[in-house]
Amino acid sequence: MQVILLEKIVNLGNLGDMVNVKAGYARNYLVPQGLATVATDDNRQKFEGRRLELEKASADKLQSAQARASELEGQSVEIAGRASDEGKLFGSVGLVEISEAFAAKGLEINRSEIQLPEGPFKNVGEYEVAVSVHSEVTFNVNVAVVAD
Repeated sequence: MQVILLEKIVNLGNLGDMVNVKAGYARNYLVPQGLATVATDDNRQKFEGRRLELEKASADKLQSAQARASELEGQSVEIAGRASDEGKLFGSVGLVEISEAFAAKGLEINRSEIQLPEGPFKNVGEYEVAVSVHSEVTFNVNVAVVAD
């Protein structure tokens, strides 16, 4: 199914690109989220009429994401958990715990923005966590996991 992208989507394309995607991906995710529209002749003309408006909205989102990144970049948080003598946690520290720790500090980071490619932390230590607030804006925060 061919769609017109209304926003930049990582690993798919930029604003205004016409891309081929599976019908289910378009029907169940891209179109309902407002990220794309089906590429018909009528929709192509409507898109060209709205292109400047969409580009301005995209630039505004990018600017607000960069401002948020400059505020949050380099911040650190400490999370306490029960651990064995060897430093292995009883349980783990994942997205929810990291998000809640930053919220307790007065900083808002959504769970969906935190990237843990190797999964939750299962040992005591200091970790650098990548946070992606926009497809073009990624920064790191520090998480220290300590024993109770």
